[in-house]
Amino acid sequence: MGRTLTMAWRNVWRNWRRTTIALAAIVLGLVLLLFMDGLIKGSDQTIFGNAVRLYGGNVQVHAPGYREKLSRLPLLPLADADAVVQAARAQPQVIAAVKRIRTGGIISSREGAFPVAITGVEPADEARLSIQAENVSQGRFLADADGDAVFIGKGLADQLGARVGDRVNLLGRRKDETMRQRSMTIVGIYDLGEPEAEKAVFITLPEAQTLYNLRDQATEVAISLQSVGQEKAVLAALGPALPGYEVDSWDTLRPELRQTIDTKSSFSSFFGIVVVLIASIGILNLMLMAVFERTREMGVLAALGLKGRQIAWLFLLEGALIGVVGAIAGCALGALLLGLFRRVGIDISFMSGMGEITALMGDRMYTTVSGSAILGRGVLVVAIAALASLFPAWQAARKEPAEALHHV
Repeated sequence: MGRTLTMAWRNVWRNWRRTTIALAAIVLGLVLLLFMDGLIKGSDQTIFGNAVRLYGGNVQVHAPGYREKLSRLPLLPLADADAVVQAARAQPQVIAAVKRIRTGGIISSREGAFPVAITGVEPADEARLSIQAENVSQGRFLADADGDAVFIGKGLADQLGARVGDRVNLLGRRKDETMRQRSMTIVGIYDLGEPEAEKAVFITLPEAQTLYNLRDQATEVAISLQSVGQEKAVLAALGPALPGYEVDSWDTLRPELRQTIDTKSSFSSFFGIVVVLIASIGILNLMLMAVFERTREMGVLAALGLKGRQIAWLFLLEGALIGVVGAIAGCALGALLLGLFRRVGIDISFMSGMGEITALMGDRMYTTVSGSAILGRGVLVVAIAALASLFPAWQAARKEPAEALHHV
């Protein structure tokens, strides 16, 4: 085995120009593949993370019947919101669990009336979790002591023709189905860069409880986790702990974002297959040329006693060695490139305003990829290189010694 490996390594560099060209194709293909992986996974993490914050936490707990009436944002109070919060905080993955009241309503000014989603929050807890609180463009976020105060989005403020300090009317449906109107003062405006994502308004939880006749009650507990991807484990734990409640993750309540992520993943997989095929064709061409150029050499090896399978194994080793060298170089360069863009990011501010998904991505995108993913791509390249050498190796093994020795 050692002697065969030595011969294979020597043969790889016999025609170093051709080998270098093949390696360049493998390295460039692998670096491009890793960069695209990191870019897509990075954008996924950004979208996932910000979507979690925009749409109310990784996991949400509601009263029975909420799923069925989800589009209407029904006022269905939790039987014991404090018990739900305690059960959620007992899970090791949970970093925050907050009570909310979420429903639909109408906000109006001199410019007209507009439908909105209304959320009553506990400002002190929400301030460190909310993407809206992080993107205040005018005024401030809500404070616990606020009474008739409202925090709105820039897109909605533009429609209302309102700014900080102006009064607006907030109309909503109480628990008993009667309508209740309250005059509110705008204390802050947030800007997410996408008007369609800025149509939610926020008031304090005590104000919402009074407005909607839900004193000391809440309609939702929003749970934030340490990282995206832990939802299944938390759902499995909270399900038995909270019988009689509806426990959902954000991608269940917002399936359109999951569909977008799945589409991007499919594109990434397709692109990866194309890159790998291109590299495979390069290796196949290299090994076929080697077979044709070294026909006499194979005749000599056969005359010296090497069997067909040994000659085939020699060519397979050559292809695998090219794959190993290319994989090592490609993974090293790819890791360096990913590390660079993980720190500095890529400016995508030019995409702002192009849709809700781009708004969730922010102004910069950062690449991210795990060491296991880099290793997996490298192993895949080595396997492809070996497979691409199968046909040339079979061609070499079936050469007749006498015919090969007379080949010109």
